[in-house]
Amino acid sequence: MNKLKQFGKLYVVLAAGIAWTGLALAQANSIESFDVAQQGGNVVVRITTKEPLKSAPPSFTVANPARIVFDFAATSNALGRNAQEVSQGELRSMNLVQGSDRTRLVLNLRRTVAHEVVLDGKNIVVTLSSAATASSGAATGQASNFAEGKADTKHAIREVDFRRGPAGEGRILIDLTDSSTGIDIRQQGQNIVIELLKTSLPENLRRRLDVVDFATPVQTVSAFQQGENVRMVIEAKGQWEHNAYQSDTQFVVEVKAVAQDSKGSQRGRYVGEKLSLNFQNVEVRAVLNVIADFTDLNVITSDTVAGSITLRLKDVPWDQALDIILQTRGLDMRKSGNVIWIAPRDEIATREKLALEAQSQISELEQTRTESFQINYQKAADVQKLLSDATQRMLSKRGSAVVDTRTNQLFVQDTPSRLEEVRKLIAKIDVPVRQVMIEARIVEASDNFSKNLGARLGYNEIMGAGGRGNSLLGTNNNRFAVGVGGAGEALGNADTGSVGARQGIAGGSATSGGTFVNMPAGGAGGFNAGAISLILFNAGLTKFLNLEISASEADQKLKTISSPRVLTADQVEAVVEQGIEIPYQQATSSGATSVSFRKANLSLKVKPQITPDGNVIMTLDVNKDIPGAVTAAGVQISTKHVKTEVLVENGGTVVIGGIYEEIDNVTSAQTPFFGGLPYIGFLFRNTATVRNKTELLIFITPRIMNERLTGR
Repeated sequence: MNKLKQFGKLYVVLAAGIAWTGLALAQANSIESFDVAQQGGNVVVRITTKEPLKSAPPSFTVANPARIVFDFAATSNALGRNAQEVSQGELRSMNLVQGSDRTRLVLNLRRTVAHEVVLDGKNIVVTLSSAATASSGAATGQASNFAEGKADTKHAIREVDFRRGPAGEGRILIDLTDSSTGIDIRQQGQNIVIELLKTSLPENLRRRLDVVDFATPVQTVSAFQQGENVRMVIEAKGQWEHNAYQSDTQFVVEVKAVAQDSKGSQRGRYVGEKLSLNFQNVEVRAVLNVIADFTDLNVITSDTVAGSITLRLKDVPWDQALDIILQTRGLDMRKSGNVIWIAPRDEIATREKLALEAQSQISELEQTRTESFQINYQKAADVQKLLSDATQRMLSKRGSAVVDTRTNQLFVQDTPSRLEEVRKLIAKIDVPVRQVMIEARIVEASDNFSKNLGARLGYNEIMGAGGRGNSLLGTNNNRFAVGVGGAGEALGNADTGSVGARQGIAGGSATSGGTFVNMPAGGAGGFNAGAISLILFNAGLTKFLNLEISASEADQKLKTISSPRVLTADQVEAVVEQGIEIPYQQATSSGATSVSFRKANLSLKVKPQITPDGNVIMTLDVNKDIPGAVTAAGVQISTKHVKTEVLVENGGTVVIGGIYEEIDNVTSAQTPFFGGLPYIGFLFRNTATVRNKTELLIFITPRIMNERLTGR
């Protein structure tokens, strides 16, 4: 069999008779000689039999790896060898395997070539075309003979069905009347063409199936009668590969999608080397031995494995072929290293059940012992609870665990095997808990701007005569006044600059008049508004016009940063807070009042969870409350609160919340008509402008502390 492996692990089709090697069964005919010669560019193979054949032996070709297979019915191997190295032209070697009812000849080729078979008396002459001729033939989509049918026998198709496989493959199932139907299959562009030789198709099956909705590479399946044959065309799309196999009377074609970068190597869960099988009513034990020789595995077959199987597989991974055989015959296998034990499912289940029962009985009789475990980082009581949990008990029925809280030790009594499992468990869970430092930054920024513009306008008249004097310009508190004195001089005071000027001019005489417009500007930022005052008078100094313009402007920028931080263990909630408690009165059930307190704090509540890839999942509750205005009911509390759950990388910073607020307010009061006049309208109105911007941002930064300590 090593020689068989040397010739390229030929398809298991050539090994159908391995199980019968050494039986020396008598055959009606025999292969006497095998000769190879070259004629021009062709290779001529001459096989000589003891008796002349009535017709050419059935044959089929395999594209990958390239092989031609001949079946000689009722013929034995009289060459005295099972293999021969050739290395002439496209022919590499020959393998010959004898079965119970036939002998199979396999020609191993370097590449697929066309061949011609001619009978010449006792000789079968096989001519292999040159590579150039083969390439030409391959381009035409030459059919691959999947199985030879019986001569002069009519066959029929009973049913054609389509299913979607568990891996998304399309499966075309053809139910035949008998297992000896001749089948040719070939790929033609994006189509797969199947020819069923000398086969009839019922009228109800002559149809075109649209299977797009099954979400497989197969789009349509068409079946129609063509002469005495049935042709089926499978149309597929995308990148795909196919294989075909037959079990008894069911012929199956599977079409699987292949990723573009996989180069055709993806075959689902089956990864074995591809092979082909063609057995007609062969014992199952023989087929299993063939697969064992192909895979170099040690196969032990139970004596209860019996029966025959008809199987045709083409380009199927060997592990899938083995799976098909086991499922067909109700068998199962257990693998240990490179040894496979195959038996009926019931037998395997019974043996495993007996083994488990025996192991359970041994455990019940096994002597117990006590072992102490020093718990370093966990609480021994928690470990005891885990070991003795009734829903998932890890100790045996006879096992027990005792805790010494003073030394944090755990004493376990059980069988040695269970003690070993406890030791492994404690080694995994009794580890230092990683810690996380969580830092929050609460940033509040405000930009406040206000502006106010106003004016006063009045008229006054002196009723009595007064003396003339020198005029004087005086200033006081940003107010300007012009005064002219008769009896003396007067300066405008801080409160009534223009009135003081009039008093200086009048020199104590009585006056008459009033203020027509009174819309002064208000203060801003805690300061009074600035003002400019002007008096206009006539030549006789008896009539005066007073004008005062006032304005104020304030600009305020404020930024507040609060940064609470807390260190906690993995998956342990932590809270840090700072603030005050505000008292308020609350009615009791008796009707009296009691004093209660409400917190106005800056707090951070967090529960971190360190992921296996080094990130941190945090459940966060960030709160910032400050006292506000005092009302009759009590003190108002301004609240800023964020509650969320986020995933952040170690040492990374994330914004978990923010509030942006902008106020733009313009208020205007004016004297009707006059306030709308161009140029001088500002003298008759008061305008107040307020623009406030506030923004709140909350940043979170987690840092895994023990990573620095351990250097991870």
